[in-house]
Amino acid sequence: MRSRADDSTGEGPALQMTSLICTLNDHRDDVNWCAFSAKLLATCSGDKTVRIYCTSDFSELPFSPLSGHGYSVHCCCFSPCGQFLCSCSTDATTVVWSTVTGEIEAVMEHPGRSPVRICALSPDSAHLVTGASDGTLALWDFPSKQLNRTGAVSDTTMTACSFSPCSQVFMTGSTYGDLRLWDLSMNQLHAEKNAHDLGVTCCTFAPDILSGGQVVQFRLASCGQDSHLKIWVINQLTPGAYKMQLLHTLTGQSAPVLSCAYSLDGQLLASCSVDKTVTVYDAANAVLLYTLRQHERYVTACCFSPTSPLIATGSMDKTVNIWRLEDGCSGHGGKTLPEDPALASHEGKTSAGQSKLLVTDWSEGDVSEWLVEEGLLGLVEKFRANNIDGTELLSLTKETLASELLIESVGLRSKLLRKVEELKSHSVCSGVPDEFLCPITRELMKEPVIAADGYSYEKEAIESWINTKNRSSPMTNLPLLTTLLTPNHTLKMAIGRWKTSQ
Repeated sequence: MRSRADDSTGEGPALQMTSLICTLNDHRDDVNWCAFSAKLLATCSGDKTVRIYCTSDFSELPFSPLSGHGYSVHCCCFSPCGQFLCSCSTDATTVVWSTVTGEIEAVMEHPGRSPVRICALSPDSAHLVTGASDGTLALWDFPSKQLNRTGAVSDTTMTACSFSPCSQVFMTGSTYGDLRLWDLSMNQLHAEKNAHDLGVTCCTFAPDILSGGQVVQFRLASCGQDSHLKIWVINQLTPGAYKMQLLHTLTGQSAPVLSCAYSLDGQLLASCSVDKTVTVYDAANAVLLYTLRQHERYVTACCFSPTSPLIATGSMDKTVNIWRLEDGCSGHGGKTLPEDPALASHEGKTSAGQSKLLVTDWSEGDVSEWLVEEGLLGLVEKFRANNIDGTELLSLTKETLASELLIESVGLRSKLLRKVEELKSHSVCSGVPDEFLCPITRELMKEPVIAADGYSYEKEAIESWINTKNRSSPMTNLPLLTTLLTPNHTLKMAIGRWKTSQ
Protein backbone atom coordinates (compact mmCIF):
# COMPACT_ATOMS: atom_id res chain seq x y z
CA MET A 1 0.00 0.00 0.00
CA ARG A 2 1.29 3.46 -0.82
CA SER A 3 0.10 6.99 -0.22
CA ARG A 4 0.97 10.06 -2.25
CA ALA A 5 2.34 13.15 -0.56
CA ASP A 6 3.90 16.47 -1.41
CA ASP A 7 6.20 17.99 1.17
CA SER A 8 9.28 20.15 0.95
CA THR A 9 12.00 20.74 3.45
CA GLY A 10 15.57 21.86 3.29
CA GLU A 11 18.54 23.19 5.19
CA GLY A 12 22.09 24.21 4.38
CA PRO A 13 24.04 27.17 3.02
CA ALA A 14 21.49 27.42 0.20
CA LEU A 15 17.94 26.16 0.39
CA GLN A 16 17.86 22.62 -1.02
CA MET A 17 14.34 21.37 -1.76
CA THR A 18 12.95 17.88 -1.59
CA SER A 19 9.58 16.38 -2.40
CA LEU A 20 8.00 13.40 -0.68
CA ILE A 21 6.77 11.30 -3.61
CA CYS A 22 4.98 8.52 -1.75
CA THR A 23 4.91 6.48 1.44
CA LEU A 24 4.92 2.68 1.39
CA ASN A 25 3.23 1.21 4.47
CA ASP A 26 2.94 -2.50 3.72
CA HIS A 27 5.27 -3.86 6.42
CA ARG A 28 3.78 -4.87 9.77
CA ASP A 29 6.99 -4.32 11.77
CA ASP A 30 10.16 -2.21 11.77
CA VAL A 31 11.73 -1.62 8.36
CA ASN A 32 15.36 -2.69 8.72
CA TRP A 33 16.87 -2.07 5.28
CA CYS A 34 16.07 -0.86 1.78
CA ALA A 35 17.93 -1.21 -1.52
CA PHE A 36 17.47 0.02 -5.07
CA SER A 37 18.34 -1.65 -8.36
CA ALA A 38 17.93 0.09 -11.70
CA LYS A 39 14.21 -0.77 -11.82
CA LEU A 40 13.24 -2.11 -8.39
CA LEU A 41 13.15 -1.17 -4.72
CA ALA A 42 13.47 -3.87 -2.05
CA THR A 43 12.61 -3.44 1.63
CA CYS A 44 12.95 -5.90 4.51
CA SER A 45 11.47 -5.96 7.97
CA GLY A 46 11.08 -7.49 11.37
CA ASP A 47 7.84 -8.99 10.03
CA LYS A 48 10.01 -11.73 8.37
CA THR A 49 9.30 -10.53 4.82
CA VAL A 50 11.02 -8.84 1.91
CA ARG A 51 8.91 -6.64 -0.37
CA ILE A 52 9.75 -5.57 -3.92
CA TYR A 53 8.36 -2.56 -5.76
CA CYS A 54 8.64 -1.33 -9.33
CA THR A 55 10.25 2.12 -9.33
CA SER A 56 8.22 3.32 -12.33
CA ASP A 57 5.16 3.78 -10.10
CA PHE A 58 6.14 2.10 -6.78
CA SER A 59 3.52 -0.60 -7.19
CA GLU A 60 4.33 -3.89 -5.46
CA LEU A 61 5.30 -6.78 -7.71
CA PRO A 62 2.75 -9.61 -8.01
CA PHE A 63 4.93 -12.15 -6.18
CA SER A 64 5.75 -9.79 -3.30
CA PRO A 65 6.05 -10.15 -0.35
CA LEU A 66 8.82 -12.76 -0.30
CA SER A 67 8.23 -15.02 2.70
CA GLY A 68 11.14 -17.43 3.02
CA HIS A 69 12.66 -16.37 6.35
CA GLY A 70 11.63 -17.64 9.76
CA TYR A 71 12.63 -14.54 11.74
CA SER A 72 13.39 -10.85 11.27
CA VAL A 73 15.13 -9.89 7.99
CA HIS A 74 18.00 -7.49 8.72
CA CYS A 75 19.53 -6.61 5.36
CA CYS A 76 19.02 -7.02 1.61
CA CYS A 77 21.05 -6.20 -1.50
CA PHE A 78 20.63 -6.56 -5.26
CA SER A 79 23.16 -8.11 -7.60
CA PRO A 80 24.62 -5.41 -9.90
CA CYS A 81 22.55 -6.66 -12.85
CA GLY A 82 19.40 -6.59 -10.72
CA GLN A 83 18.49 -10.21 -11.50
CA PHE A 84 19.01 -11.44 -7.93
CA LEU A 85 18.23 -10.16 -4.46
CA CYS A 86 19.96 -11.41 -1.31
CA SER A 87 18.43 -11.14 2.16
CA CYS A 88 19.75 -12.24 5.55
CA SER A 89 17.97 -12.98 8.78
CA THR A 90 18.03 -13.93 12.42
CA ASP A 91 17.23 -17.43 11.17
CA ALA A 92 20.97 -17.75 10.33
CA THR A 93 20.41 -17.91 6.57
CA THR A 94 20.98 -15.73 3.55
CA VAL A 95 18.42 -16.31 0.82
CA VAL A 96 19.02 -15.54 -2.86
CA TRP A 97 15.81 -14.66 -4.71
CA SER A 98 15.07 -14.29 -8.41
CA THR A 99 13.72 -10.79 -9.04
CA VAL A 100 12.06 -12.11 -12.20
CA THR A 101 9.95 -14.85 -10.59
CA GLY A 102 10.26 -14.28 -6.85
CA GLU A 103 11.46 -17.86 -6.46
CA ILE A 104 14.26 -18.87 -4.08
CA GLU A 105 17.47 -19.57 -5.99
CA ALA A 106 19.56 -20.63 -2.99
CA VAL A 107 19.54 -20.75 0.81
CA MET A 108 22.99 -20.32 2.38
CA GLU A 109 23.34 -21.28 6.02
CA HIS A 110 25.88 -19.19 7.92
CA PRO A 111 28.66 -21.22 9.58
CA GLY A 112 27.85 -21.74 13.26
CA ARG A 113 24.15 -21.06 12.66
CA SER A 114 24.42 -17.58 14.21
CA PRO A 115 21.91 -14.83 13.27
CA VAL A 116 23.09 -13.06 10.10
CA ARG A 117 23.05 -9.28 10.52
CA ILE A 118 24.60 -8.03 7.28
CA CYS A 119 25.16 -9.14 3.69
CA ALA A 120 27.03 -7.42 0.83
CA LEU A 121 27.67 -8.33 -2.81
CA SER A 122 30.83 -7.36 -4.66
CA PRO A 123 30.38 -4.98 -7.64
CA ASP A 124 31.60 -7.71 -10.01
CA SER A 125 29.01 -10.19 -8.63
CA ALA A 126 31.74 -12.71 -7.87
CA HIS A 127 31.50 -12.70 -4.06
CA LEU A 128 29.00 -12.32 -1.25
CA VAL A 129 29.97 -11.59 2.36
CA THR A 130 27.69 -12.33 5.30
CA GLY A 131 28.37 -11.23 8.88
CA ALA A 132 26.79 -12.66 12.01
CA SER A 133 26.01 -11.90 15.63
CA ASP A 134 28.88 -14.11 16.88
CA GLY A 135 31.48 -12.03 15.01
CA THR A 136 31.96 -14.51 12.18
CA LEU A 137 32.25 -13.66 8.50
CA ALA A 138 31.51 -15.93 5.56
CA LEU A 139 32.82 -15.27 2.05
CA TRP A 140 30.73 -17.01 -0.62
CA ASP A 141 31.33 -17.60 -4.30
CA PHE A 142 28.18 -15.96 -5.56
CA PRO A 143 27.76 -17.66 -8.98
CA SER A 144 27.96 -21.13 -7.40
CA LYS A 145 26.54 -20.10 -3.96
CA GLN A 146 29.34 -22.11 -2.32
CA LEU A 147 31.22 -21.13 0.84
CA ASN A 148 34.80 -20.06 0.12
CA ARG A 149 36.30 -18.91 3.41
CA THR A 150 35.40 -17.82 6.91
CA GLY A 151 36.85 -15.28 9.30
CA ALA A 152 35.99 -13.90 12.71
CA VAL A 153 36.44 -11.08 15.18
CA SER A 154 35.91 -12.30 18.73
CA ASP A 155 33.49 -10.84 21.28
CA THR A 156 31.51 -8.68 18.89
CA THR A 157 28.60 -8.62 16.43
CA MET A 158 29.11 -7.84 12.76
CA THR A 159 26.84 -4.93 11.88
CA ALA A 160 28.31 -3.42 8.70
CA CYS A 161 29.97 -4.51 5.47
CA SER A 162 30.81 -2.93 2.13
CA PHE A 163 32.93 -3.96 -0.87
CA SER A 164 35.38 -1.57 -2.48
CA PRO A 165 34.50 -0.56 -6.05
CA CYS A 166 37.31 -2.80 -7.36
CA SER A 167 35.75 -5.85 -5.60
CA GLN A 168 39.11 -6.96 -4.21
CA VAL A 169 38.75 -5.79 -0.60
CA PHE A 170 35.86 -5.18 1.78
CA MET A 171 35.34 -3.29 5.03
CA THR A 172 33.44 -4.55 8.06
CA GLY A 173 32.20 -2.80 11.16
CA SER A 174 31.07 -4.20 14.48
CA THR A 175 29.52 -3.39 17.82
CA TYR A 176 33.06 -3.27 19.19
CA GLY A 177 33.47 0.04 17.32
CA ASP A 178 36.23 -0.95 14.91
CA LEU A 179 36.47 -0.90 11.11
CA ARG A 180 38.46 -3.72 9.53
CA LEU A 181 39.64 -4.06 5.93
CA TRP A 182 39.87 -7.60 4.49
CA ASP A 183 41.03 -9.15 1.24
CA LEU A 184 39.40 -12.10 -0.52
CA SER A 185 41.68 -14.53 1.33
CA MET A 186 40.20 -13.25 4.62
CA ASN A 187 43.45 -11.57 5.60
CA GLN A 188 43.01 -8.45 7.72
CA LEU A 189 44.76 -5.64 5.88
CA HIS A 190 44.00 -2.85 8.32
CA ALA A 191 42.12 -2.35 11.60
CA GLU A 192 40.86 1.08 12.65
CA LYS A 193 40.20 0.63 16.36
CA ASN A 194 37.55 2.76 18.07
CA ALA A 195 36.36 4.23 14.79
CA HIS A 196 33.01 4.85 16.48
CA ASP A 197 32.55 4.89 20.22
CA LEU A 198 29.88 2.39 21.35
CA GLY A 199 29.81 0.64 17.96
CA VAL A 200 29.66 0.91 14.17
CA THR A 201 26.19 0.68 12.64
CA CYS A 202 26.96 0.97 8.90
CA CYS A 203 29.77 1.57 6.43
CA THR A 204 29.80 2.12 2.68
CA PHE A 205 32.47 2.69 0.05
CA ALA A 206 32.09 5.56 -2.39
CA PRO A 207 31.61 4.13 -5.90
CA ASP A 208 34.64 5.79 -7.50
CA ILE A 209 38.35 4.98 -7.35
CA LEU A 210 40.75 7.91 -7.14
CA SER A 211 44.37 7.85 -8.22
CA GLY A 212 47.23 10.07 -7.14
CA GLY A 213 50.35 9.04 -9.01
CA GLN A 214 50.81 5.35 -8.28
CA VAL A 215 48.53 5.39 -5.22
CA VAL A 216 45.03 3.93 -5.50
CA GLN A 217 42.59 5.72 -3.22
CA PHE A 218 39.09 4.91 -1.94
CA ARG A 219 36.60 6.91 0.11
CA LEU A 220 34.55 5.27 2.85
CA ALA A 221 31.69 6.57 4.98
CA SER A 222 30.82 5.08 8.35
CA CYS A 223 28.35 5.87 11.10
CA GLY A 224 27.74 4.71 14.61
CA GLN A 225 26.22 4.87 18.06
CA ASP A 226 28.34 7.97 18.79
CA SER A 227 25.91 10.02 16.62
CA HIS A 228 28.67 10.71 14.10
CA LEU A 229 28.94 10.22 10.35
CA LYS A 230 32.56 9.97 9.27
CA ILE A 231 34.29 10.13 5.89
CA TRP A 232 37.60 8.31 5.51
CA VAL A 233 40.22 8.12 2.78
CA ILE A 234 41.93 4.76 2.23
CA ASN A 235 45.18 4.65 0.26
CA GLN A 236 46.59 1.44 -1.20
CA LEU A 237 50.32 2.00 -0.77
CA THR A 238 51.39 -1.37 -2.17
CA PRO A 239 49.48 -4.61 -2.82
CA GLY A 240 48.28 -5.68 0.62
CA ALA A 241 49.33 -2.45 2.38
CA TYR A 242 46.70 0.19 3.14
CA LYS A 243 46.60 3.44 5.10
CA MET A 244 43.33 4.84 6.47
CA GLN A 245 42.83 8.49 7.42
CA LEU A 246 39.82 10.39 8.78
CA LEU A 247 38.78 13.31 6.54
CA HIS A 248 35.54 14.59 8.08
CA THR A 249 33.39 14.02 11.13
CA LEU A 250 29.82 15.17 10.47
CA THR A 251 27.62 15.96 13.44
CA GLY A 252 24.37 16.98 11.79
CA GLN A 253 22.30 14.49 13.81
CA SER A 254 21.71 14.46 17.54
CA ALA A 255 21.35 10.73 18.20
CA PRO A 256 22.93 7.46 17.00
CA VAL A 257 23.27 7.32 13.21
CA LEU A 258 21.97 3.96 11.98
CA SER A 259 22.70 3.87 8.23
CA CYS A 260 24.56 5.74 5.49
CA ALA A 261 24.68 5.55 1.70
CA TYR A 262 26.45 7.17 -1.26
CA SER A 263 24.70 8.16 -4.46
CA LEU A 264 25.79 6.30 -7.61
CA ASP A 265 28.06 9.18 -8.72
CA GLY A 266 29.53 9.57 -5.23
CA GLN A 267 28.52 13.25 -5.03
CA LEU A 268 25.90 12.83 -2.31
CA LEU A 269 26.06 11.06 1.06
CA ALA A 270 22.98 10.33 3.16
CA SER A 271 22.58 9.20 6.75
CA CYS A 272 19.60 8.41 8.99
CA SER A 273 19.26 8.54 12.71
CA VAL A 274 17.48 7.72 15.93
CA ASP A 275 16.55 11.43 16.02
CA LYS A 276 14.01 10.63 13.23
CA THR A 277 15.87 12.64 10.58
CA VAL A 278 17.65 11.91 7.31
CA THR A 279 20.53 14.17 6.30
CA VAL A 280 22.03 14.46 2.83
CA TYR A 281 25.48 15.99 2.31
CA ASP A 282 27.66 17.17 -0.53
CA ALA A 283 30.11 14.30 -0.06
CA ALA A 284 33.19 16.05 -1.47
CA ASN A 285 32.85 19.15 0.69
CA ALA A 286 31.03 17.66 3.69
CA VAL A 287 28.33 20.35 3.43
CA LEU A 288 24.78 19.69 4.60
CA LEU A 289 22.29 19.99 1.73
CA TYR A 290 19.04 18.45 3.02
CA THR A 291 17.41 17.48 6.27
CA LEU A 292 14.35 15.27 5.82
CA ARG A 293 11.81 15.14 8.65
CA GLN A 294 8.83 12.90 8.07
CA HIS A 295 9.21 9.63 9.96
CA GLU A 296 7.58 9.25 13.37
CA ARG A 297 10.18 6.89 14.86
CA TYR A 298 13.86 5.95 14.39
CA VAL A 299 14.99 6.04 10.74
CA THR A 300 16.88 2.81 10.19
CA ALA A 301 17.67 2.67 6.46
CA CYS A 302 18.42 4.89 3.48
CA CYS A 303 19.47 4.30 -0.12
CA PHE A 304 19.80 6.20 -3.40
CA SER A 305 18.32 5.16 -6.71
CA PRO A 306 21.05 4.50 -9.32
CA THR A 307 18.91 5.86 -12.17
CA SER A 308 17.05 8.91 -10.84
CA PRO A 309 17.32 11.58 -8.09
CA LEU A 310 15.34 9.53 -5.57
CA ILE A 311 16.15 8.42 -2.06
CA ALA A 312 14.28 5.80 -0.05
CA THR A 313 14.19 5.89 3.76
CA GLY A 314 12.89 3.17 6.07
CA SER A 315 11.85 3.48 9.69
CA MET A 316 10.68 1.76 12.83
CA ASP A 317 7.34 3.43 12.12
CA LYS A 318 6.91 0.56 9.59
CA THR A 319 6.96 2.87 6.55
CA VAL A 320 9.28 3.59 3.65
CA ASN A 321 9.32 7.13 2.27
CA ILE A 322 10.36 7.91 -1.30
CA TRP A 323 11.84 11.37 -1.77
CA ARG A 324 12.80 13.30 -4.86
CA LEU A 325 15.87 15.52 -4.44
CA GLU A 326 15.36 18.83 -6.24
CA ASP A 327 18.41 20.83 -7.25
CA GLY A 328 17.91 24.16 -8.85
CA CYS A 329 20.18 26.53 -6.95
CA SER A 330 23.79 27.66 -7.31
CA GLY A 331 24.64 26.48 -3.81
CA HIS A 332 25.03 22.94 -5.16
CA GLY A 333 28.17 23.68 -7.09
CA GLY A 334 26.39 23.96 -10.40
CA LYS A 335 25.59 20.25 -10.50
CA THR A 336 22.36 19.18 -12.15
CA LEU A 337 20.62 16.05 -10.98
CA PRO A 338 19.43 13.76 -13.79
CA GLU A 339 15.80 13.67 -14.80
CA ASP A 340 13.61 11.17 -13.00
CA PRO A 341 12.22 8.43 -15.26
CA ALA A 342 9.93 7.24 -12.47
CA LEU A 343 8.16 10.58 -12.32
CA ALA A 344 8.21 10.87 -16.10
CA SER A 345 6.23 7.63 -16.11
CA HIS A 346 3.68 9.18 -13.74
CA GLU A 347 3.23 12.02 -16.21
CA GLY A 348 2.53 9.68 -19.09
CA LYS A 349 5.90 9.95 -20.79
CA THR A 350 7.54 7.04 -22.56
CA SER A 351 11.31 6.71 -22.25
CA ALA A 352 13.36 6.48 -25.42
CA GLY A 353 13.66 2.92 -26.63
CA GLN A 354 11.45 1.77 -23.76
CA SER A 355 9.84 -0.94 -25.87
CA LYS A 356 13.24 -2.25 -26.99
CA LEU A 357 15.59 -4.32 -24.94
CA LEU A 358 18.86 -3.40 -26.62
CA VAL A 359 20.24 0.09 -27.07
CA THR A 360 21.88 -1.29 -30.22
CA ASP A 361 18.35 -1.63 -31.64
CA TRP A 362 17.65 2.08 -31.20
CA SER A 363 16.90 4.14 -34.30
CA GLU A 364 18.20 7.65 -34.85
CA GLY A 365 14.83 8.88 -33.57
CA ASP A 366 15.19 6.88 -30.35
CA VAL A 367 18.62 8.43 -29.80
CA SER A 368 17.19 11.92 -30.35
CA GLU A 369 14.40 11.24 -27.86
CA TRP A 370 16.93 9.99 -25.31
CA LEU A 371 19.04 13.14 -25.74
CA VAL A 372 15.99 15.29 -25.01
CA GLU A 373 15.12 13.24 -21.89
CA GLU A 374 18.69 13.62 -20.61
CA GLY A 375 18.67 17.41 -21.03
CA LEU A 376 20.93 17.36 -24.13
CA LEU A 377 18.51 18.97 -26.58
CA GLY A 378 21.29 21.04 -28.13
CA LEU A 379 22.94 17.90 -29.52
CA VAL A 380 19.90 16.52 -31.34
CA GLU A 381 20.50 18.22 -34.70
CA LYS A 382 24.19 17.37 -34.68
CA PHE A 383 23.43 13.70 -33.96
CA ARG A 384 20.77 13.58 -36.67
CA ALA A 385 23.14 15.13 -39.19
CA ASN A 386 25.68 12.40 -38.43
CA ASN A 387 23.09 9.56 -38.44
CA ILE A 388 23.87 8.45 -34.88
CA ASP A 389 21.79 5.39 -33.98
CA GLY A 390 22.00 3.16 -30.90
CA THR A 391 25.08 1.26 -32.05
CA GLU A 392 26.93 4.47 -32.90
CA LEU A 393 25.87 6.01 -29.58
CA LEU A 394 27.47 3.21 -27.55
CA SER A 395 30.73 3.48 -29.50
CA LEU A 396 31.26 7.24 -28.98
CA THR A 397 34.59 8.35 -27.49
CA LYS A 398 36.08 11.68 -26.45
CA GLU A 399 38.06 11.66 -29.69
CA THR A 400 35.06 11.11 -31.98
CA LEU A 401 33.00 13.71 -30.11
CA ALA A 402 35.72 16.31 -30.58
CA SER A 403 37.06 15.52 -34.04
CA GLU A 404 34.03 14.11 -35.89
CA LEU A 405 31.00 15.62 -34.17
CA LEU A 406 32.90 18.85 -33.43
CA ILE A 407 31.57 19.24 -29.87
CA GLU A 408 33.95 21.86 -28.49
CA SER A 409 32.83 21.96 -24.86
CA VAL A 410 34.88 19.58 -22.70
CA GLY A 411 32.17 19.62 -20.03
CA LEU A 412 29.45 18.74 -22.54
CA ARG A 413 31.53 15.86 -23.95
CA SER A 414 32.14 14.51 -20.45
CA LYS A 415 28.46 14.80 -19.51
CA LEU A 416 27.40 12.96 -22.64
CA LEU A 417 29.90 10.14 -22.08
CA ARG A 418 28.72 9.77 -18.46
CA LYS A 419 25.15 9.43 -19.70
CA VAL A 420 26.23 6.82 -22.24
CA GLU A 421 28.04 4.83 -19.55
CA GLU A 422 24.90 4.92 -17.38
CA LEU A 423 22.92 3.73 -20.40
CA LYS A 424 25.31 0.82 -20.91
CA SER A 425 25.19 -0.23 -17.27
CA HIS A 426 21.41 -0.11 -17.01
CA SER A 427 20.40 -1.51 -20.38
CA VAL A 428 18.97 -5.03 -20.50
CA CYS A 429 20.82 -7.47 -22.73
CA SER A 430 18.43 -10.21 -23.86
CA GLY A 431 17.92 -11.47 -20.32
CA VAL A 432 21.61 -12.36 -19.90
CA PRO A 433 22.84 -11.72 -16.32
CA ASP A 434 25.08 -8.66 -16.42
CA GLU A 435 27.96 -10.48 -14.71
CA PHE A 436 28.12 -12.85 -17.71
CA LEU A 437 28.72 -9.99 -20.15
CA CYS A 438 32.20 -8.74 -21.00
CA PRO A 439 32.49 -5.10 -19.82
CA ILE A 440 34.30 -4.23 -23.07
CA THR A 441 32.18 -5.94 -25.74
CA ARG A 442 28.94 -6.28 -23.69
CA GLU A 443 28.63 -9.79 -25.14
CA LEU A 444 28.29 -13.16 -23.40
CA MET A 445 31.76 -14.31 -22.40
CA LYS A 446 33.20 -17.55 -23.77
CA GLU A 447 36.66 -17.46 -22.15
CA PRO A 448 36.38 -15.18 -19.10
CA VAL A 449 39.64 -14.12 -17.47
CA ILE A 450 40.41 -11.97 -14.43
CA ALA A 451 42.65 -8.95 -15.02
CA ALA A 452 44.78 -7.12 -12.48
CA ASP A 453 41.94 -4.68 -11.73
CA GLY A 454 39.85 -7.57 -10.36
CA TYR A 455 37.26 -7.50 -13.16
CA SER A 456 36.48 -10.37 -15.52
CA TYR A 457 36.65 -9.88 -19.29
CA GLU A 458 36.48 -11.92 -22.47
CA LYS A 459 40.09 -13.03 -22.99
CA GLU A 460 40.38 -11.81 -26.59
CA ALA A 461 38.81 -8.45 -25.74
CA ILE A 462 41.05 -7.63 -22.78
CA GLU A 463 44.16 -8.78 -24.64
CA SER A 464 43.29 -6.43 -27.49
CA TRP A 465 42.58 -3.65 -24.98
CA ILE A 466 45.94 -4.10 -23.25
CA ASN A 467 47.77 -4.01 -26.58
CA THR A 468 46.12 -0.75 -27.66
CA LYS A 469 45.22 1.17 -24.48
CA ASN A 470 48.57 1.54 -22.70
CA ARG A 471 47.68 -1.08 -20.11
CA SER A 472 44.95 0.92 -18.39
CA SER A 473 41.90 -0.72 -16.82
CA PRO A 474 38.73 -0.51 -18.94
CA MET A 475 36.69 -0.15 -15.73
CA THR A 476 38.79 2.22 -13.59
CA ASN A 477 41.16 3.88 -16.10
CA LEU A 478 43.96 3.19 -13.62
CA PRO A 479 47.21 1.50 -14.73
CA LEU A 480 47.13 -2.29 -14.63
CA LEU A 481 49.94 -3.34 -12.31
CA THR A 482 50.43 -6.49 -14.37
CA THR A 483 49.16 -7.83 -17.69
CA LEU A 484 48.76 -11.31 -16.26
CA LEU A 485 45.31 -12.76 -16.99
CA THR A 486 43.88 -15.56 -14.84
CA PRO A 487 41.19 -17.87 -16.27
CA ASN A 488 37.92 -17.47 -14.35
CA HIS A 489 36.82 -21.10 -14.31
CA THR A 490 34.02 -20.48 -11.80
CA LEU A 491 32.43 -17.82 -13.99
CA LYS A 492 32.85 -19.97 -17.10
CA MET A 493 31.02 -22.85 -15.41
CA ALA A 494 28.26 -20.51 -14.24
CA ILE A 495 27.80 -19.24 -17.79
CA GLY A 496 27.68 -22.81 -19.03
CA ARG A 497 24.99 -23.72 -16.50
CA TRP A 498 22.98 -20.65 -17.45
CA LYS A 499 23.19 -21.46 -21.18
CA THR A 500 22.07 -25.03 -20.51
CA SER A 501 19.04 -23.81 -18.58
CA GLN A 502 17.85 -21.58 -21.42
